[in-house]
Amino acid sequence: MPSEILPVAEKVFGDRLPQARHYAELLVTDGVVRGLIGPREAPRIWERHLLNCAVVADLIPSGASVVDVGSGAGLPGMVLAVARPDLSVTLVEPLARRTAFLSEAVTALGLERTSVVRARAEECVGKLPLADVVTARAVAPLDRLAGWCLPLTAVGGRLLAMKGASAAAEIAEHAEALGRLGAGTPSVRTCGDGLLAEPTTVVEIVREREVARPRKAGGRRGR
Repeated sequence: MPSEILPVAEKVFGDRLPQARHYAELLVTDGVVRGLIGPREAPRIWERHLLNCAVVADLIPSGASVVDVGSGAGLPGMVLAVARPDLSVTLVEPLARRTAFLSEAVTALGLERTSVVRARAEECVGKLPLADVVTARAVAPLDRLAGWCLPLTAVGGRLLAMKGASAAAEIAEHAEALGRLGAGTPSVRTCGDGLLAEPTTVVEIVREREVARPRKAGGRRGR
């Protein structure tokens, strides 16, 4: 860990910093070897990935149930589980090599309230308990992401989608589609102000009501 990062990491992770260090080591070793993290990401694993994800915990209430959609190498779900042992976290990921890494990491880090599910998000609807919070490090347009995540969210619960500078524009573009999915008015939140050089941008969407699920037209989709 770069020395200039240590004070921020101590503030964000507190007494969970040893587990965060262990996870970082797993990412830059096994994670790189297995192709889950690019070699160029290893030197900036703390500022670009771990801290960027950990500050999202400020938006999650104590004791919440969390489903992380498209976990990949565990970002942000695994980071949140490390930073917040009060959370019950389910990591949803369809690819076998990723779920193998996640399961091994959960065991290595002693995350007793964290589980791994190998599936696409839409395959989990009706099978997983509805979550207080669903997270995603968003790599899809907001309407598609909400279509995967809101059905896994309890009414009154929230989707926290990590986005970049496009957040406000995406909200404007997809507002109508989000409404059809049962979403309330989305808001843009920033996390890590005063701590991170680039605070994390999150689109927060409350699931206000249930809606009928559309019939599947066939074909592969989802995360």
